Amino acid sequence: MIEDGILLGDNIKQALGYLKDGDGDGNSHFLRCVKASANSDVMYSFTSAQDGDPSQDDVRLCLGDDLKKAQDHKMLKKFGLEDSKPMKTPMSSDTKLTKDEECESVDSTKYRGMIGTTHLGLWYPKGTGIETVVYADSDHAGDYVDRKSTSGICTFVGCCLTSWFSKKQTALAISTTEAEYVSAGKACQQALWMKQALIDYDVRLDDVPIMCDNKGAIDLSKNPMQHSRTKHIEIHHHFLRDNVQKGHISIEKLPFVDNIDDILTKPLKRESFNYLRLGLGMMEHIS
Repeated sequence: MIEDGILLGDNIKQALGYLKDGDGDGNSHFLRCVKASANSDVMYSFTSAQDGDPSQDDVRLCLGDDLKKAQDHKMLKKFGLEDSKPMKTPMSSDTKLTKDEECESVDSTKYRGMIGTTHLGLWYPKGTGIETVVYADSDHAGDYVDRKSTSGICTFVGCCLTSWFSKKQTALAISTTEAEYVSAGKACQQALWMKQALIDYDVRLDDVPIMCDNKGAIDLSKNPMQHSRTKHIEIHHHFLRDNVQKGHISIEKLPFVDNIDDILTKPLKRESFNYLRLGLGMMEHIS
């Protein structure tokens, strides 16, 4: 039986397929036909049909396709991008951004408002578990102007992406280990906040795993005596190690190619971008 849920989608005929499963009572249920890939941004809620053959009438359209297209057109017109061509990734991985001292300053919030899609969306299924995992990553010295690193953090509850951010670190990290350690510290903050928030719903988690692809940062969080060269790291970052020792969180190693946060720290080639985007839960619908 297919449970109720929410599907972010572009076209209902592509988003859902139907299956009559003949359970003896004449009941029919929806069969989800979802392929994780790349195209949707409109939200539909759907329920299992209980009488007769399922049809599109059984699907409650939350945000109409025509309305969404009008909103997309309005956004493109706002920035003068009506004739622009779609890109496969937000930015070329070969681009190296530097500061142009001769040009006027631009509003970065306006640039962020230009980035969007008419096709992608997240899907949040009903009944997902509450196991919480936080991913941490960094792009060491990725800013070609001040050589500061960028932290990327995303949090999953069950299979659902619940929070994410990408932010430049305030202090200059002199090593990849330091940059990753700082990011893991930010992830620790997210994990502790999530644990506290879930208590309001009578859900109490044990240690929350933080997934990191840097062995040096993991070792530093467990045994600082092996890393005398990291004494310069600001004290407030070491609360990560404190919370590991107290059992509030754990920090675990994963292959760098599977670290979803990589998509939040730097521009990637198309293949890597698409792979990690799927890990975030972005979906394309199939007919």
